[in-house]
Amino acid sequence: MRINSLFTVLLITGLTTSLMTAPVFAKNDKQLPPGLQKKADKGQPLPPGWQKKLAKGEKMDEEVYKQGEIVVPINSHGEITLRVDDKVVRLYKATREIIEVLK
Repeated sequence: MRINSLFTVLLITGLTTSLMTAPVFAKNDKQLPPGLQKKADKGQPLPPGWQKKLAKGEKMDEEVYKQGEIVVPINSHGEITLRVDDKVVRLYKATREIIEVLK
């Protein structure tokens, strides 16, 4: 009987700990899925579905930003223009908020 009690206490402790730490390991918003992350790391283009997320007012994902090619460097307003695959996007560099999708 004592072993069952010990097992129950350990099980409850483990579950409580996992529930308390779950938010710490939660994904940040709009991270690339693992498969896309591998492609981005290899420098391969993003799939067409992901490009649709490049819209005015959205925050560009950091990995997408890193993959982009600078077309116009940062100006006095903190804006930068990048080419990501076949899209040209103007955004605020500090926040990566998309101002305009040009092409």
